[in-house]
Amino acid sequence: MKWRVVLECDPESGDYAVWCPELPGCTSAGRTEAEALDNIREAITLFLEPDAIELSPQAT
Repeated sequence: MKWRVVLECDPESGDYAVWCPELPGCTSAGRTEAEALDNIREAITLFLEPDAIELSPQAT
């Protein structure tokens, strides 16, 4: 699946910020463009990973 990401360079530090607008709170950064894009791929994967749910024995 492909997700749209926004990549911006900070003119003062030269670092990159990146986020996925469709996934609220899914953001990352990196010192280079390539590092930032690698980091957002990992962030998206973790964002979409399901949470473990513990069910009580009575729930079955």
